[in-house]
Amino acid sequence: CVNTMGSFKCLQELSCQPGFELKDGECVDIDECERGTHSCKVNFVCQNTEGSFYCESKQRCMDGFLQDPEGNCVDINECTSLPEPCKPGFNCINTVGSYTCQRNMLTCSRGYHSNEEGTRCIDVDECQAGVHRCGEGQICHNLPGAYRCDCKMGYQYDAFSRSCIDINECWNYPGRLCQHTCENTPGSYHCTCSSGFRLSYDGKHCEDVNECDTSPCSQECANVYGSYQCYCRQGFQLAEDGHSCKDIDECTQSAGILCTFRCVNVPGSYQCACPEQGYTMAANGRTCRDIDECAIGTHNCSATETCYNIQGSFRCLSFECPSNYRKVSDMRCERISCFNYLDCQNTPVRITYYQLNFQTNIVVPAHIFRIGPSPAYAGDNIILTINKGNEENYFSTRRLNSYTGIVYLQRQVKEPKDFLLDVEMKLWRQGTYTTFLAKIYIFITAHAY
Repeated sequence: CVNTMGSFKCLQELSCQPGFELKDGECVDIDECERGTHSCKVNFVCQNTEGSFYCESKQRCMDGFLQDPEGNCVDINECTSLPEPCKPGFNCINTVGSYTCQRNMLTCSRGYHSNEEGTRCIDVDECQAGVHRCGEGQICHNLPGAYRCDCKMGYQYDAFSRSCIDINECWNYPGRLCQHTCENTPGSYHCTCSSGFRLSYDGKHCEDVNECDTSPCSQECANVYGSYQCYCRQGFQLAEDGHSCKDIDECTQSAGILCTFRCVNVPGSYQCACPEQGYTMAANGRTCRDIDECAIGTHNCSATETCYNIQGSFRCLSFECPSNYRKVSDMRCERISCFNYLDCQNTPVRITYYQLNFQTNIVVPAHIFRIGPSPAYAGDNIILTINKGNEENYFSTRRLNSYTGIVYLQRQVKEPKDFLLDVEMKLWRQGTYTTFLAKIYIFITAHAY
């Protein structure tokens, strides 16, 4: 702004960038070389540029060298100036006017080795290479920089012997692996069953063997829990071997083969008769067939009772649990609680009902029931006692071994008779008594076969 008399005026103000000067209202280049205002050294020649200048060396440097501000040729360090002078796995080494690439020499820690390119350390698989020191029976597992020796399944490491020893699964898991008997094997275990039972498909539980399927008896066979009993048809009697039947003379000996129940002599012939109730004559006119009143519905049992068919009749049974017991199945009660140590040992922990049906012609002594703990362990000991129902001393008990006992009929029951035996089993196991009660209904019926 320029003041004038009585007014003012605006003039354009020019300012030029460095390397330029104002001339006639315009910015023009300053030739520093011509004016001598440059800063080039003795070995350099000034070359003017637009707005500036540069110093050009009077001498040229060879490849691999660079001229310093003084005009001297100095070596270029390609290892730092180039982005990737060497391939991966190689070190760059600077030389005068050039450089060389040298392969890396990796030093890897124990358990590692360098890869083929020499660029990094990788894990050594000692298990696959076979350089491990695992003992016999141990399994090698590779780890980063190391390995681990594990025992096979069924074995555990023993620090004292520094070896893998067998795990006794039967002792570690008592009562959980096998229903009857557990036998330890190297690295595993095997379940076995008591006589009269076979191992189930799962290899742990035991199921009753129906020996009658293999026809061990010459005539009739009745399967019982854990065993079987042979019978003979009317007109035969069981031999001393307990399996075969011997022929008995006909009507003249009152047990002939002409009739299965009763032979009635008539002039010139004979007639067969069946008991008045509970049987029907078979189509052959000689044998009597039992009527299953429970199956055909001709019984008179109430809705709260269970009908059980026997030879020639039926029985209405009622299964109720005493106080302090709860029903866990149709035929089993379990104790809810016990109040003191003596009560726990003397009262049954389980009450189980069984039903057996035999005929008056059964050969005595006859094993009718087998009992024992399930599963059984070494050291088990049982005591069998018939507490009730044996007032006439028809039955007795006997032990087959320390953990298996039987109830047997020791004298003949000549007339049809019903029994309800209370058979108590006291199990001594690991310093403690446990009581079990089997309530066995035994129905002795007249033989009508």
